[in-house]
Amino acid sequence: MTQAPQPVRLADYSPFGYLIDSVELFFTLDPTATRVKSRIKFRPNPEATDPRFFLHGEQLTLISAAIDGAPVSPDVTEYGLTCPVPNAPFVWEAEVEINPQGNTALEGLYMSNGMYCTQCEAEGFRKITFYPDRPDVMAPFTVHIDSDLPVKLSNGNPEASDGSLWNDPWPKPAYLFALVAGDLVAHSDHFTTASGKPVDLNIWVRAGDEDKCAYAMDALKRSMKWDEEEYGREYDLDVFNIVAVDDFNMGAMENKGLNIFNSKYVLASPETATDRDYAFIEAIVAHEYFHNWTGNRITCRDWFQLCLKEGLTVFRDQQFSGDMRSEPVERIGNVLQLRARQFREDAGPLAHNVRPETYIEINNFYTATVYEKGAEVIGMLRTYLGADLYRAGCELYFERHDGEACTIEDWLSCFEEIAATDLSQFKRWYSQAGTPKVSATWTRDGDTLRMTLSQQVPPTPGQPMKEPAKIPVSMGLLAGDGTEILPSTLIDLDSPSVDLNFDLAELAGGKAPDHVVPSLLRGFSAPVILDAPLSTQDRALLLAHDTDPFNRWEAGRSLLREMLLEEICARDISAAAEARRRLVWQALKDFCADASLDPAFVALVLTFPSEDDLTQATVDAGVVPDPVLISDVRTEHMRALGSWMQDTLMDFYNAVDPDTPYSPDAASAGKRALRNTALSLLSNPDNLDLARAQFDGATNMTDQLAALSVLIRDGDRTAAKAFEEQWQHDRLVMDKWFMISVASAPANEALNAAAALSQHPLFDWQNPNRFRSLMGGLVANPAAFHDPSGAGYTFVTDWLLKMDSANPQTAARMSTAFETWRRYDADRQGMMATALDRMAATPDLSRDLGEMVARMRAA
Repeated sequence: MTQAPQPVRLADYSPFGYLIDSVELFFTLDPTATRVKSRIKFRPNPEATDPRFFLHGEQLTLISAAIDGAPVSPDVTEYGLTCPVPNAPFVWEAEVEINPQGNTALEGLYMSNGMYCTQCEAEGFRKITFYPDRPDVMAPFTVHIDSDLPVKLSNGNPEASDGSLWNDPWPKPAYLFALVAGDLVAHSDHFTTASGKPVDLNIWVRAGDEDKCAYAMDALKRSMKWDEEEYGREYDLDVFNIVAVDDFNMGAMENKGLNIFNSKYVLASPETATDRDYAFIEAIVAHEYFHNWTGNRITCRDWFQLCLKEGLTVFRDQQFSGDMRSEPVERIGNVLQLRARQFREDAGPLAHNVRPETYIEINNFYTATVYEKGAEVIGMLRTYLGADLYRAGCELYFERHDGEACTIEDWLSCFEEIAATDLSQFKRWYSQAGTPKVSATWTRDGDTLRMTLSQQVPPTPGQPMKEPAKIPVSMGLLAGDGTEILPSTLIDLDSPSVDLNFDLAELAGGKAPDHVVPSLLRGFSAPVILDAPLSTQDRALLLAHDTDPFNRWEAGRSLLREMLLEEICARDISAAAEARRRLVWQALKDFCADASLDPAFVALVLTFPSEDDLTQATVDAGVVPDPVLISDVRTEHMRALGSWMQDTLMDFYNAVDPDTPYSPDAASAGKRALRNTALSLLSNPDNLDLARAQFDGATNMTDQLAALSVLIRDGDRTAAKAFEEQWQHDRLVMDKWFMISVASAPANEALNAAAALSQHPLFDWQNPNRFRSLMGGLVANPAAFHDPSGAGYTFVTDWLLKMDSANPQTAARMSTAFETWRRYDADRQGMMATALDRMAATPDLSRDLGEMVARMRAA
């Protein structure tokens, strides 16, 4: 009987018993029988309390092992080996054989269309050779590669012109090891660091893709310069390589000096990539490069500290994108992603701390909480300390901990020292799960506005009771005529509640205004849910006049959400609701009359809340959500607004000349975003001429895909077939086609479309991108996925189980489609519970998927 996987606990951490002075690896590459020889210099760790010598190793065939040249016979299990070793420095040597071609899990060394590739984070190196595969074991690596393939790459600097020998002088953990070998071509450039060091830059791709690398290269160079200026960090090797690979479980990987990327986040041309693709490429290239210091030179002591590298680096890439593009637009985009993914996670059975305390499979904790909420925590730290003290604290962290594996305590102590402050309460953001709710109430007492801010952190699995968080609330006050009388002010909500008094006459410089509207949580200063009793008229005023861009957008979005929610929950429209609807429409129309606004910002304000957003709002209102009704109401209101604002929207649409040469810059992308938002609102099944004309005449993928989405949504499938015929040769474009064909389809067609596409000749289900496109497309169509028949649940479950047998990581991550199962009606709950139970009862279920299912089912 197989023993159930045992949890790993933060409280049980102890250092490895041995330090490593050097690692030398010899690879003889073969598709089915690669040989890996290792020569590792160990010495006892004086700080260790456990002297056992255990090396991780999975799916390895041990050929030989020796200590100081003498053969040994270690005790080998399915998880690694143990062996008696001297209580003194010694050299460990081993040879293993592995099968890259049979490695469908895409962890360790595997093959992608004839190219050898590695992915070692989090615990993939143990599938390459026996090694202490943990992030706190760091060593310099030398790598020999024996292969007749023309391009051979590894970490560090090349020491042979043919790529057969590489040396990385900087100590690193095994999860940052990388090797690539294949028939590749390079898009090359160079960069000179601030201190004058020349660096060769290469993006390696398959022949034929080299003309799609220019934007990624430009993003890399801008990232390198920005990191020097903003954080004082220079690059530290002679060469920086990026490789694009088609089969990859994640977006990209920051291996030291050799970043490996999912092809979709490298390759771009106007004909094949959307504005959103270009923005992702820019952000992800920056993210992986920034890891060179926040993750590589300084790494995490254990996987519980994952947010120390990921949350910090996400915050850094968000700063970069804000500087490169529109900071307000980028901030809104980040918050939308946080609310859609992390708030949902925090509100369900998968809630966990930013720094978890236990796990079974670490791959399951590469989550929105670790990444996005982790970034918000860094942002709050910077808000509290200010930009200068934050920069000084970062510099102390880099100086003090270079070459080390660190903890959250190491990070925070640098800021406590620099700012001479106690961050023990702030640290609760790392140890408490759940999204705090901040409630605001206020009353008028003559010329005094009395306000109370209070907080509540809801119970989450394993944490029924919470301590007050330290919450920065940025706020301002507007008079009834839209004049700002209190500019942005930071309130420190560090207790269950705080009382505030504002002298309105003093703030207004004379007579107190008759009406005052608070503008709360400006810039989304903390990742919380805000409950404030603002009327429809108050929100309209904020939309029209607030000086904070985020809160202008938030006011418009809340107007739309509450308008939709009223009909969803009441199931009818009263005269008062009709009046509020007209007020909302007029407020949006008045807002759009401001010609000074960034088109990208206007597009965001006109974008309706998602169906998932409305579903959660329905739950919060105490009503059981009906996904089909929500979809219908949302669609009806979009068409009604499009009709109401037809002239304005047509002006937006016609303001962009479609024949203007394409540029991916933020300003041009913003104009296209507004044009295509207008197209979506103007179109309906009886009015598709505009969408058909745009689809037929589009000169870039952004416009063509936007038109295709509208046509599929409104029942015209002919364009989908034409798109398939045009782009069937391009793998990345076809990923878009697979997703949009299901995600945009009417709910009554989407399930049949998904089933048909799963039998399509181009549906390579073992390719993670293709699998995510189809399954993700169905999940992104809630009315179809939650079809009352339960067919959507069955379809996804069938494919998750199939994928789990080949690639457990991908299956586990897609299983989050079921994480909100408790918020629906009894019939849907029962069918989703049955799907989860079916997965749980499957023989040989992976540890990855098994943990996710168990956590969701325990809700």
